[in-house]
Amino acid sequence: MSSNPDSTANGWDDEVDVLVVGSGAGGMLSALVAATNHAKVLIIEKAALWGGTSATSGGGIWIPGSDQARAAGFEDNLDDAFTYVRALSADNVPDANIRAFVDNAAAMLRWVTAHTKVVYTAQPYPDYHAENPGGSATGFRTHLPELFDGKLLGADVKTQRFSSPAASLFGYLNWTFSETYLLLFRTKGWMQGLTRSLAKYWFDWPFRFGSRKDRRLTLGNALTGGLRLALNEAGVPLWLSTPMQDLVYENGRVTGVIVTHGGRTMRIRARKGVVLAAGGFDKSQALRDAHAPLYRNAHLSGGVESNTGDSIRAGAAVGAGTMNLQSAWAAPVFHVPGEDRGRLVTIERALPGCIMVNQKGQRYLNEAASYHIVGQQMARREAEFGDASPCWMVFDHRYRHSFPMGPLLPLVPDWLQAAGVRKTLKKGRTIAELAGVIGVDPAALAATIARFNQGAAVGEDPEFHRGEAAYDRMYGDYRHQPNPCLRPLTEAPFYAMPIYPGDIGTNGGLTTNARAQVINEAGEPIAGLYAVGNNAASSMGESYPGAGVTIGPAMTFGYIAARDMTGANA
Repeated sequence: MSSNPDSTANGWDDEVDVLVVGSGAGGMLSALVAATNHAKVLIIEKAALWGGTSATSGGGIWIPGSDQARAAGFEDNLDDAFTYVRALSADNVPDANIRAFVDNAAAMLRWVTAHTKVVYTAQPYPDYHAENPGGSATGFRTHLPELFDGKLLGADVKTQRFSSPAASLFGYLNWTFSETYLLLFRTKGWMQGLTRSLAKYWFDWPFRFGSRKDRRLTLGNALTGGLRLALNEAGVPLWLSTPMQDLVYENGRVTGVIVTHGGRTMRIRARKGVVLAAGGFDKSQALRDAHAPLYRNAHLSGGVESNTGDSIRAGAAVGAGTMNLQSAWAAPVFHVPGEDRGRLVTIERALPGCIMVNQKGQRYLNEAASYHIVGQQMARREAEFGDASPCWMVFDHRYRHSFPMGPLLPLVPDWLQAAGVRKTLKKGRTIAELAGVIGVDPAALAATIARFNQGAAVGEDPEFHRGEAAYDRMYGDYRHQPNPCLRPLTEAPFYAMPIYPGDIGTNGGLTTNARAQVINEAGEPIAGLYAVGNNAASSMGESYPGAGVTIGPAMTFGYIAARDMTGANA
């Protein structure tokens, strides 16, 4: 098994320069940068599938001052970006960490563009708090990946994680954001486009006989697919089903890892360093109970099942500090019985003809705000009043047959929906009947809807200002005026679906410095140990400045870590 015949004699089963734990975007990019800088690299992945939560995501990255933004006509200012993030981030996040991200993000993307087949374009996607100093209402800090041909990956595409059910059609058909909007609003040519996509998928023979995977890779699949191809071309191995058991710590330095691989325990030396990039503790109920009680339900997280915090525990065991373990990338989610994760609810909340109410039948938030803000408000409401898990998304007949509501598909009769969807969908011929079905006081729900309808009729929401912010309007129905997010709920029958306070991953973790080095409780670097992505405490603190602030910093600090280990930052 060893690739180094001398390693076993020295007490090691194998030796590399850089060992990366985890195969998400941050880990894979760190491995690729190190390999390009002439290091011998190995990636180990606990799960039997590669790509991590990155592969299941939208693949967006938030990058200030990029070449792509400049090409689109947006001249960004890095000081503005720093000001914007600094004000939103937690006080315990050092200025230096935020500055390191802001100053290196564009260089990282430039490197990716030059060394891989991953293509990103800047989007007119406003920052989530664009009204704040330094925020951008016109966008162009969020970048999305272009389509990627999975056929280039050969057999490796079969072991890539599928996209999230919330980011694919029927759980297997990949689509881009532009295709999402084509289907969402059913604009001219939508049926032909859907037919073409389905035909390409089903007639991908003979591959289709051996895998359900769509080889037309989009979003997070496109990003991780492009990085995996570059790693293959660089000769970097990726071992699946290889969990890390412990870090090896000798003479004040992390010198390697102990793993289980191929049914046996192995000690692998890492001469230059170990990069922990194995995600947060999304699926560890015990760690949530201990550290993040506000985000208490592991089964509602959109993270992948292998994110159980193993590497955070391993880092702490060798003296690493931890920070902001109470925090998560909060989000409202639907949960379909039988699925292993929550489904992020992004667009549906902003569309006209729906509201969200708690178990008392009351609105208490702006439904169209960023999913992080809504998720936080739901979690805090549940902690204080115990009436927000679940809340109810309430919508009328016109909405039901115009737009999807999470897994509920428009144009498809109720009886033809998936079994899990039928279990969660509630229906009433009147508001009072619907209230009875969902266990909400009929008078309270009727009063809430009447109050909402009065303002919505003239495009106003005096209670929560839905549709006033640039971010709200981005996801509204542009065809509906004067407010693309508001329409009275008037057309019977009426529907409701349970919606829960969840998350797309935890974001507290090991404490790191501006070089992505893990530091101990005294603030000193632990030699040979780095952490990126949700393994490390986020430089965003408990905030979510814009689409892509999860993967953008993960890749940026992966880039920084690899350059630091290989001397490229000197």
